[in-house]
Amino acid sequence: MGTFRVSVSKDYLAFSSAHFITLRGHTCESLHGHNYRVGLTVEGPIDAECLFVVDFAILKRLARKYVEQIDHRVLLPTGNPKLAFRESGGNTWVDYFGIPTYHLPTHDCAMMPIANTTAEMIAEWFAIHLRNDLKAEGAKLTFLEVEVEESIGQTATYSERLD
Repeated sequence: MGTFRVSVSKDYLAFSSAHFITLRGHTCESLHGHNYRVGLTVEGPIDAECLFVVDFAILKRLARKYVEQIDHRVLLPTGNPKLAFRESGGNTWVDYFGIPTYHLPTHDCAMMPIANTTAEMIAEWFAIHLRNDLKAEGAKLTFLEVEVEESIGQTATYSERLD
């Protein structure tokens, strides 16, 4: 018996964001940006009535919702123990090991509950949200994979079995 898998990767499932990564030891990258792209693959049984795994329109709508939340924002990892965040007067301050490092307009920030803004952690963030949303939509999936392309030729993938 075979398995069915469907994938979505569209031009509008892309986002432009700034970020920095805290590296091993006491090193923090400079703030820089990327034009990211998101791809989504799911696997599961064929719906007996519709004869698809899940409607492509549902996949695209759900993924787009999260792309829009972080597009044209500075991605800030709230789960990073090396960083502290504070808001004041419409601004977000980022402290790195207690030293004020960045001062950004709060409306330009996307506070993400991840440990670092690597492509890997961003892919997992998408997957967690998409898994929950797809389940709420009634999709009966057995596998989910999210790919985040940071730039051409540089991708990170997060996948999980949903059995």
